[in-house]
Amino acid sequence: MAFNIVQKIFNAHLVYGQVSKGSTIGLRVDEVYTQDATGTMAWLQFEAMGVDRVKVPVAVSYVDHNMVQSNYMNADDHAFLQSVAARYGAWFSRPGNGICHQVNLERFAAPGKIVLGTDSHTPTNGGAGMIAIGVGGLDAATVMAGAPYELTMPTVMLVRLSGRLQRPWVTAMDVILEILRRLTVKGGVGRILEYGGEGVSDLSVTERATITNMGAELGATTSIFPSDQQTLQFLRAQGRPNDWAPLQADDGAGYDEVLDINLDEIEPLVAQPHSPDNVVPVRQLAGTRVNQVCIGSCTNSSYQALATVAGLLRGKVVAENINLLINPGSKRVYEMLARDGTLAVMIGAGARILESSCGPCIGMGGAPGSAHVSVRSFNRNFEGRSGTKDAKVYLASVVTCALSALSGQFVDPRDAGLNIQTIVEPTDVSGESVNNMLIAPLDADKLASVKVEKGPNIKEVPVKSPIGDEINAEVLIKLGSNVTTDDIMPAGAKVLPFRSNIPAISEFVFTNVDSSFARRANEARGTGGGIIVGAENYGQGSSREHAALAPMFLGIQAVIVVSFARIHRSNLINFGILPLVFKEPSDIALISQGDRLLIRDTRRCLMGDQLFRVEEASGRYSFTCAANLNEREAKIILQGGLLPYTRSVTE
Repeated sequence: MAFNIVQKIFNAHLVYGQVSKGSTIGLRVDEVYTQDATGTMAWLQFEAMGVDRVKVPVAVSYVDHNMVQSNYMNADDHAFLQSVAARYGAWFSRPGNGICHQVNLERFAAPGKIVLGTDSHTPTNGGAGMIAIGVGGLDAATVMAGAPYELTMPTVMLVRLSGRLQRPWVTAMDVILEILRRLTVKGGVGRILEYGGEGVSDLSVTERATITNMGAELGATTSIFPSDQQTLQFLRAQGRPNDWAPLQADDGAGYDEVLDINLDEIEPLVAQPHSPDNVVPVRQLAGTRVNQVCIGSCTNSSYQALATVAGLLRGKVVAENINLLINPGSKRVYEMLARDGTLAVMIGAGARILESSCGPCIGMGGAPGSAHVSVRSFNRNFEGRSGTKDAKVYLASVVTCALSALSGQFVDPRDAGLNIQTIVEPTDVSGESVNNMLIAPLDADKLASVKVEKGPNIKEVPVKSPIGDEINAEVLIKLGSNVTTDDIMPAGAKVLPFRSNIPAISEFVFTNVDSSFARRANEARGTGGGIIVGAENYGQGSSREHAALAPMFLGIQAVIVVSFARIHRSNLINFGILPLVFKEPSDIALISQGDRLLIRDTRRCLMGDQLFRVEEASGRYSFTCAANLNEREAKIILQGGLLPYTRSVTE
């Protein structure tokens, strides 16, 4: 039988179930990694499970998000993450070592393996032929504790690439923007994108990683490329040739869907505010004034990307109306740029060089001015994510970004009149330092002697009570489609330091949408709690489980929507919030904010057909919803969440 790449990896890691569309499967996982914005809670949850050490072959704790240390809180979280990694047998990537996805691609990604990460952009590692899935922190914690990772087998879409890019003006970023233009931010939901075709060989591993990184913006479970000579060359450059293995789809392998992309036909593209799928050709925006340019993040911060930027900036100075910020993706990339003089070129051109961290991408510094236009080589441009509510954020390739910085306005790269060298990833690491900011796990006999450090901002994990027989709660907010986890739980320098303090961070839930929400939710807790109503693709974006954990703390009992984004639905289940979808999407029109809804016989329905009759308290209307939970998910909701469920099955 002929298998595609996804089927090959899943079959090799299968613990239970069948690798067929729609089936529930359990997978053995090779690696789990966390980052500091989500990792503090994930490690607190792991600690609460009472396991003596991590049970996966590789676990890594990264620090890359909460890097602005304006007070003790982020520094305390970093100390906690380092000590908890030492206590339980994980690697620790020190602050400044780089963005988790870039560093993981360099140091740990390997073809044919499975990695989970507590960040939605974990699929970056798919550029190296790896199944890499973003999950919530509690899912990561249970897998680190020894459980298989369970998911419903997605459909597999072949993205068949032909032709060659019009280098150097068209880049991998333009490829994924073209796919977003075609499929939209909902187009990948329930799908894995597997890349194939002759055009694959034209892309380096870091270019492939740019594409798989932004597969998260499609809502895809993950994206993956084959492992070939490009992969071997990349791993050799990292000093890890022994981690390479060839991995291709068999001749005649089947796919559920096919999307054809001709690389020859792609032109420079840009995503307009405020969505990554609002894509148009750069030429349509030519002449539009720009105020800020940001280059880097986990999407476009490789040596190849930044050396290309330096080639454009060499001997020039950024426009006087431009603020140019550049953040290399890893310390290794930073060091390479410094060694060959590339860094000096960027500094000389007027760029502000930031540390190797997420930085402006998550609103951790680098906020634009009021109503300013910011052009970024990042992956998200949701309203307010930059730290400035009325900023207009565009997403583009590093080439378009660099040319915008030089001219002070959008320029179609093909019309710039510049000739530059096409940069490739280096193949020789001789003379470079490797791993000096990665702390290896301790020997097993030393783990128990480590004391885990917890500052005063680090609070215990709140746990929900088991679901009752009836939900009688107020509709606290009614929302439209494509609500993001940034809308539910904002990022940024003001909010992120509270990631390990749920009572404090819960005060920020929906603060950018309805500043009264947290107060009203707290008031409703004494009268049955609250319900959230939304339309399509509710919870798209970041994997941040705080967008479910904090609402749970505020007493949210159920979320009723037309459709969910994958990770957020899982997070709601993990924290005992009932996720319901309208049987008839038009029924959303019946509901108004402030209505009180009754859902009876919830426990019986959960273990039955999972169809719930929802009634307005005064009898004005009723409608039907479905939970669509598998057996394990239903049991998790009954117990009040994954943490109490895990405790119950291990006792």
